[in-house]
Amino acid sequence: MSERSSGRQIPVVVLAGFLGSGKTTLLNHLLHRSGGSRIGAVVNDFGAVEIDAMAVAGALGDSTVSLGNGCLCCAVDASELDEYLERLARPSAGIDVIVIEASGLAEPQELVRMVLASELPNIVYGGLVEVVDAAEFDETRAAHPGIDRHLSLADLVVVNKTDRVDDPEPVLKTVRDLVDRAAVVPATHGRVDPEFLFDCRPGEERIGQLSFDDLHRDGCEHDTHPHLHAGYDSLSFVSEQPLDPRRLIAFLDSRPAGLYRIKGYVDFGPYDVRNRYAVHAVGRFLRFYPEPWPAGAGRATQLVLIGTRLDTGALRAELDGCVSDGAPHADDEAGMWGVLRYVQEAEDSAA
Repeated sequence: MSERSSGRQIPVVVLAGFLGSGKTTLLNHLLHRSGGSRIGAVVNDFGAVEIDAMAVAGALGDSTVSLGNGCLCCAVDASELDEYLERLARPSAGIDVIVIEASGLAEPQELVRMVLASELPNIVYGGLVEVVDAAEFDETRAAHPGIDRHLSLADLVVVNKTDRVDDPEPVLKTVRDLVDRAAVVPATHGRVDPEFLFDCRPGEERIGQLSFDDLHRDGCEHDTHPHLHAGYDSLSFVSEQPLDPRRLIAFLDSRPAGLYRIKGYVDFGPYDVRNRYAVHAVGRFLRFYPEPWPAGAGRATQLVLIGTRLDTGALRAELDGCVSDGAPHADDEAGMWGVLRYVQEAEDSAA
């Protein structure tokens, strides 16, 4: 009998890219810089293994994970993936994020489709990350035209190995021209800030979302490397007044290229006085999750927006424009329809 869901949803990130692009290097970097988060991995079409990021960082190979009691390698097909995800998503496993590292020859859209089709209530799609080798990009693209299609599906593209080219800008420009609203970030040795992909577990229980400001105090980086998020833009937005659902949906439906991630809670005021709405957006993927207001919690909208090449001033102005004008809309039954389009139909988590 499977364990009862804890109600907390675990993001599943699909990590793809052609052979040798640096996927495993990036995954090992995430393990080293997990900030205490526990990462589960399905690696290179092989078996799912629970990985304590702090205990076995760096032990991840191209096709196996070596643990103290040996190696686990099992071929994964469509029917097995949900089984592995269910195992990793059990509350007793304590997993905070799951990364699926695809084979270098895999079709990433198939893995994305399987994750989105999962019926597990505590799983949420965390985005498709494509890794590109800047030094080999032109040759790889010429030999494998399908790379262009993969990039067009991505939510985040990491242009890796930029230290191996004299000028990475031509590659970055080409990739930006190929993607559809995805964030494109340069990297060396797969060093991407984990907070760009998932929330690092804070050192103590805290209310609300972990923001980039928190990273300066107790975030993922603990060594002398510069903060990797210096290459990203972030915006924290707080409103004590409720937001208008129609205006917010209009903003979200037209969010700009490079705005990779939106997270936080939204107060819709009289449209739903009982619930706040957790929002989770990764690239083009968007979901709302209504949940009762915590007892004694102040009611406010708290959002964090993360991306690259963002006009944060314009974004803040647009979000300010989503604040309700105070008109009595409680009887406007159609007002929440746009939001409800993005509410996942799921079993009652209390059942």
